[in-house]
Amino acid sequence: MKQFAKRLYLALIFILLYAPIITLIVLSFNSSKTRSKWGGFTLKWYHSLLENEAIMSAFYTTLVIALLSALAATLIGTAACIGLQAMRKRTRNILLSISNIPMVNAEIVTAVSLMLIFIAVRMTMGFRTILIAHITFNIPYVILSVMPKLRQTKRSAYEAALDLGASPLYAFYRITLPDIMPGVLSGFLLAFTMSLDDFVITHFTKGPGIDTLSTKIYSEVRKGIKPEIYALSTLLFVSVLLLLILVNYQPETEKKTSEEGQVKVYSRAAKIRDTIIRRAVPAIMILVVAAGGIYYSSNGAMNTDNTVIVYNWGEYLDPAVLDLFTEETGIKVIYEEFETNEIMYPKISSGAIAYDVVVPSDYMIQRMIENDMLAEINFDNIPNIKQIGEVYMEESRQFDPENKYSVPYVWGTVGILYNKTMVEEPIDSWSVLWDERYADSILMQDSVRDAFAVALKSLGYSLNSSDLDELTAAKNLLIEQKPLVQAYVVDQVRDKMIGNEAAIGVIYSGEAIYTQRENPDLEYVIPKEGSNVWIDSLVIPKNAQHKENAEKFIDFLCRPDIAYMNFDYITYSTPNTGARELIEDEDIRNSRIAFPTDEMLEGCETYSFLGDETDRTYNELWNQVKSS
Repeated sequence: MKQFAKRLYLALIFILLYAPIITLIVLSFNSSKTRSKWGGFTLKWYHSLLENEAIMSAFYTTLVIALLSALAATLIGTAACIGLQAMRKRTRNILLSISNIPMVNAEIVTAVSLMLIFIAVRMTMGFRTILIAHITFNIPYVILSVMPKLRQTKRSAYEAALDLGASPLYAFYRITLPDIMPGVLSGFLLAFTMSLDDFVITHFTKGPGIDTLSTKIYSEVRKGIKPEIYALSTLLFVSVLLLLILVNYQPETEKKTSEEGQVKVYSRAAKIRDTIIRRAVPAIMILVVAAGGIYYSSNGAMNTDNTVIVYNWGEYLDPAVLDLFTEETGIKVIYEEFETNEIMYPKISSGAIAYDVVVPSDYMIQRMIENDMLAEINFDNIPNIKQIGEVYMEESRQFDPENKYSVPYVWGTVGILYNKTMVEEPIDSWSVLWDERYADSILMQDSVRDAFAVALKSLGYSLNSSDLDELTAAKNLLIEQKPLVQAYVVDQVRDKMIGNEAAIGVIYSGEAIYTQRENPDLEYVIPKEGSNVWIDSLVIPKNAQHKENAEKFIDFLCRPDIAYMNFDYITYSTPNTGARELIEDEDIRNSRIAFPTDEMLEGCETYSFLGDETDRTYNELWNQVKSS
């Protein structure tokens, strides 16, 4: 019985450890995009992964940065150890304590500090800043590995070599270096591993067009995990497993008797297998990695003067549009994504990253105009502006009074998406989000303005309220709701609702159209209390380095066939009259989700920028909600 209990305990541990990995591997072969159903066996996600230049480039960028930063940190750290060893004990201890601070400190403190330094010296964020940050972060770990070995060396041997006529450099190379080499190698491997695994340092110091595997996977997960990520994770797991097998492999031996007793003798077959496993397989893996790195780096090579750097919401543009633009103009597009306006704004306001085209929402555009962050658009370079409906240009004057800084891109509403099979009656009010019958089955938007809009409208207030009493009441209502909320999400609400993981979710109208295609049990409604009607527009930051290219890109997006491609891909309502005429599906063309009637929009409002002080109040109250 005792033996059975031990085996059961061990089995449970292995299940807990490896069940998620096995699930991930199985999902990488699932032809369905959703986790909730099996669509049959397929290898298409592996094929798609190899064709995904963004993910593969991130993978090779990770390897290059890890290798270069580990080499530089090892050289600098080893030299620092030699210098420290020559100092007085008290001075050495003080400097060693200082060098240990990055390891003792929270990693995010180091990351933000480095970011602020780069901003202060006006260094443009990019590959260079990531590399410098990784080197800085890794040096203490090299010192930690090398210093103990250096203390174990006998200085007398080094001095004896000098007495015999050796130069200091030759004596170090022949006497000291062999003694400390295990520590140097250990420091290099530690630095390489720390760099390879890093996310926080990279996240705060990277620029547009540069991603490591950790930041790329993070951005993908924020939008909803794609099957390609399952395939990539499976390949990484198999690679690590293969390396472990190679490291621990022991060739077969035969025991033979000699004059000295029994000795182990390798058979010829064992020697061949040993050569294949220990040399041929690693060599093939290195060649594959090197060849892939050369291929993806050559494909990613670009003329930095002939580019346009775009910062857009996740899943907010058909990737084929970027390829078409490059084919027609020769201009390479560097494309980055953000999750909320509040994440986007600090990156633009810092000036450390020079984006050429950004897609903020209405109230954020107003804020950026008031803070002199946007460049006036030369509409002579955008003849397709005539395709934007006059009603949308008129609506845009609420946040861009003279239509000088923005071009409407998409628009829509915020509403409730619910599963008809999981709720007891049709929904028409925000009040259902406080219904205890749906506890742990409600999804809320992880966005301060959207969350407060729901609460303010529920209380009968304007979603642009700046009254502290009204905002406090909305905060209290959100805190009251929190125990019922399954998760605060952004793009993930789409996948969760498709997979029947929740009954009710606050969602944007364009996402609702997509979810209904995947799950016919889902229904979208604009609550009777009113909601938000929003416009996301194309703008050019004042520090844009490629303004003419930005205007060409905006004009390209305003072309009816391109605007229709984007509408068909992202399913958000288009303000482009020419694109709407190209919609062949009558159900979509007349969709009340994509194109609601005036009666449905009664009581709806557009967000306004309420001032920096009120904006801080919103954020403080939202933090209280999230931390309660």
